[in-house]
Amino acid sequence: MSPAGCPHVNGFKVDNWKQNLRVIYQCFVWSGSAETRKRKAKSCVCHMCGAHLNRLHSCLYCVFFACFAKKHIHEHAKSKRHNLAIDLLYGGIYCFMCQDYIYDKDMEQIAKEEQRKAWKMQVVTPHNSSMKGIGEKYSTWEPTKRELDLLRHNPKRRRITSNCTIGLRGLINLGNTCFMNCIVQALTHTPLLRDFFLSDRHKCEMQSNSCLVCEMSQLFQEFYSGHRSPHIPFRLLHLVWTHARHLAGYEQQDAHEFLIAALDVLHRHCKDDNGKKANNPNHCNCIIDQIFTGGLQSDVTCQVCHGVSTTIDPFWDISLDLPGSSTPFWPLSPGGDGSALNGESHTTGATTLTDCLRRFTRPEHLGSSAKIKCSGCHSYQESTKQLTMKKLPIVACFHLKRFEHSAKLRRKITTYVSFPLELDMTPFMASSKDSRINGQYQQTVDPFNNDNKYSLFAVVNHQGTLESGHYTTFIRQHKDQWFKCDDAIITKASIKDVLDSEGYLLFYHKQFLEYE
Repeated sequence: MSPAGCPHVNGFKVDNWKQNLRVIYQCFVWSGSAETRKRKAKSCVCHMCGAHLNRLHSCLYCVFFACFAKKHIHEHAKSKRHNLAIDLLYGGIYCFMCQDYIYDKDMEQIAKEEQRKAWKMQVVTPHNSSMKGIGEKYSTWEPTKRELDLLRHNPKRRRITSNCTIGLRGLINLGNTCFMNCIVQALTHTPLLRDFFLSDRHKCEMQSNSCLVCEMSQLFQEFYSGHRSPHIPFRLLHLVWTHARHLAGYEQQDAHEFLIAALDVLHRHCKDDNGKKANNPNHCNCIIDQIFTGGLQSDVTCQVCHGVSTTIDPFWDISLDLPGSSTPFWPLSPGGDGSALNGESHTTGATTLTDCLRRFTRPEHLGSSAKIKCSGCHSYQESTKQLTMKKLPIVACFHLKRFEHSAKLRRKITTYVSFPLELDMTPFMASSKDSRINGQYQQTVDPFNNDNKYSLFAVVNHQGTLESGHYTTFIRQHKDQWFKCDDAIITKASIKDVLDSEGYLLFYHKQFLEYE
């Protein structure tokens, strides 16, 4: 949405739009009297699935209620070209063209007036002798003339400038601990994780000196304290050794292995046992699962009866095979649609992240040596297996399998893989399987669907050989502003430096978030 505001509201502001909007607020949003609340409870159901909850929205152009979470209101907006809807719980106006909740001065004024009226009608407590309404007891704050004058005469504001370095801090290498330092840099620059720790959300039930979450919280405080001297993460290293004993010692470790171990310990230490199941494949409310957990769908299809057996497993990262490994890589046509699908610019024939994802989600024939008992045929039959994404995480981590370990071979694969700044995961969703022809996703432009788009914010690289190497991280500080973190040394980097790097772990963040 541009700084000037949403350009699509003018199409709604015709005839008696103010009165119509007031009626919607009175009857379906700010229900003041018991009668209007009963009416709202009876009438406000999704016209598609009949659900009462799931963040109901009402179309502003017609009387149509539908779920936001299940995207029923999105389908209505797309089919009818009705661009505006109102959240029936909070009263916010959503524009489907801007893909965001919008602010309009006139609409906001109507919303405030109707909210005050409703509050005045709602009695606080039955035994209250004065029988005041909520609006009379808890009035909204409006700045006085004197307060406005003071704000005008003191315009200085604290803001983050484009050259601000707060949040950037080097980490001392404590002896082959670059594998830990590079992951710490990626985690401390994960936006929602940063917001969680800097807002003191963690309530510890362990001894503070043994809780990894408490140490991570302290680490975030250190990073955003404004200090420029490198931080010494000795307590973090001690806790990692304590809780992930396979990483203990001063030998060089694998950064990917450390990432998974760190997420696992953090998940265990901040697990929320409040009995409520979360809407992620791990069914856990902890911040780690809320941010990093996605759902991987596995479809096994019988080659005889074509019956499909589906399972969904949680994942924290996706490991991708590379050309040059002993595992045959799926042949891809040079310069095919995979190269342009996500805007990856590279020389013809170069392998792209999209190519790796296409290989990961292609149907695979399991062969006669891996027959599976079919529930339809009631016998062992040959089958095909296909992996797709059922639910995407907020942060998607891609692990490029550069280290090959087998009985005959131990080596590093240095194949260059082109990866984009912006990635669209739509072709690899389970819901996109029907859109594939000969295994290739047929892309269609849909301005209403931005749910699966990601932006790159961190890249972990490995220099050297399998036996002797060094890890560094590129992190995004602001939009298009990148830095290279090499243990205690942090230097400015260009986007070209980032995209030309070899790439071992790629961290992408969702561009659009929806609150459950």
